[in-house]
Amino acid sequence: MSASIQTLVGMAAYLVLIIVIGLWFARRSNSNPEEFFLGKRGLGPWVAAMSAEASDMSGWLLMGLPGVAYFTGMGEAFWTAVGLFIGTWVNWKLVAKRLRSYSQVADNAITLPDFFSNRFHDKKRILMSIAAIMILVFFSIYVGAQFVTFGKLFGYVFGAENYFIAMVILGAALVMVYTLLGGFLAESTCDFIQGILMICALFLVLVFGFVHAGGFAGVSENLANFPRFTDIFGIAAPVDAAGNAVGGGTTQAVVNGLPSFAAGGANYGFLSILSCLAWGLGYFGMPHVLLRFMAIKKSSKIPESRLIAVTWCGLSLFAAVAIGLIGRAYLPGLLTTAGDSETIFLHMAKEFFPPLLAGLVISGILAASMSSSDSYMLIASSALANDLFKGLLKKDAGEQLVMWVARITMLLVTIFGVTIALSGNQSIFRIVSYAWAGLGATFGPLILFSLFWKRTTLQGAIAGMLTGGLMVFIWKEGISKLGGAFGVYELLPAFILSCLVIFLVSLGTPKPSNAIDKEFEAARTAEF
Repeated sequence: MSASIQTLVGMAAYLVLIIVIGLWFARRSNSNPEEFFLGKRGLGPWVAAMSAEASDMSGWLLMGLPGVAYFTGMGEAFWTAVGLFIGTWVNWKLVAKRLRSYSQVADNAITLPDFFSNRFHDKKRILMSIAAIMILVFFSIYVGAQFVTFGKLFGYVFGAENYFIAMVILGAALVMVYTLLGGFLAESTCDFIQGILMICALFLVLVFGFVHAGGFAGVSENLANFPRFTDIFGIAAPVDAAGNAVGGGTTQAVVNGLPSFAAGGANYGFLSILSCLAWGLGYFGMPHVLLRFMAIKKSSKIPESRLIAVTWCGLSLFAAVAIGLIGRAYLPGLLTTAGDSETIFLHMAKEFFPPLLAGLVISGILAASMSSSDSYMLIASSALANDLFKGLLKKDAGEQLVMWVARITMLLVTIFGVTIALSGNQSIFRIVSYAWAGLGATFGPLILFSLFWKRTTLQGAIAGMLTGGLMVFIWKEGISKLGGAFGVYELLPAFILSCLVIFLVSLGTPKPSNAIDKEFEAARTAEF
């Protein structure tokens, strides 16, 4: 049996398990929209924590982040990981319990747009509609990033440049099928299993890579050849054969087996560090994470979930960055573009393990991508079916009709995600950063103001949401091109501006009604 086939067998064993889970929950989850979209708020602490983190990190954790560390060293990867770790802890500490209570107080909201609409008593469903549209746009981009991961994974395993068939059949179609079958409970249970597989895969590759690279002494000695590679306040600068910075269609030069970097590297300045730390702000606006807060069985279980989630997050981020660094020490000249560098985890897994075991380890990447894309598909389908279709267009729609609209939406999002994946941008890290900024700036400020400032008004909420989402596009496609201080990650200015707009517009419009104030106070002390 060839190595590729053995690897595929290892991956197939995992895929069969996921399909079985989808079938197990199919009958129960298809009973009604609340069951399908939120599992009737029945998640235990372990499933809530692990599914939140697994769906959040995606294939970016095993491919994107190690790829950044492999290509340019510690600087960007380290500070991004720090920002994400802090953001995870603050989100679980600050938002989880209040959102769990408030979403139930606010007429038992089962989606994020539903919560916003109920929170502000938006009878015309304007806020719900805007939120649903933003979710559809940014999650479709996010799904595309996961399909890029599928393509790189299967393309690597089978040595095929054209990964379209593998991406559709073994990636997109599979995720769509088990999410359609089992809904939120299947997706969350699968994500729990996938979270375990992800961290096991990370540490297996990390430990074996560390040993093969010669331990601390070997890794340190090899990385010392690359200027600023291990400096958290600096960044290595890959150059091509002419000594120019690598970019566009150019590749990093390799001389005598060693990759070429600019002498002295480059400083990783305050604004660059701030941009990386700003990734943590995105957590406040991630619907797939916030939905887990809403779905936890009891708010008293949140501290336990928080400890599990933060521990998993910290260990996984550490392992991902370390794999990138160790990969450069062990296979220094193997990968010469930023896109190719994102396959370092795959190369190390295939290098260290026999094919069958390598297939199981590589399934960690498949698990990471599936755990995210299933969440994105489910949330996007709920946005269109429950929030736009039932909430705005056909308020008397029956439960079965809503669920059929959700299924059709999943199919359309899958097709759009495939289109995004084939658009030519094959950097998982960069695609994810765009979608992360969009969701974080659109929903993050409004979540915080909705939960913690009673004076927030419907007009302020609408203005802030639109400002955050649009500013991501404006900053990314226009203002950032000015360079200098304007080159900061678009999430940061968009988040800040959205907060200012919510605050100022709320102060300039009439106070919320007494009914809204009473709900706010009830949510502050409610225990479910």
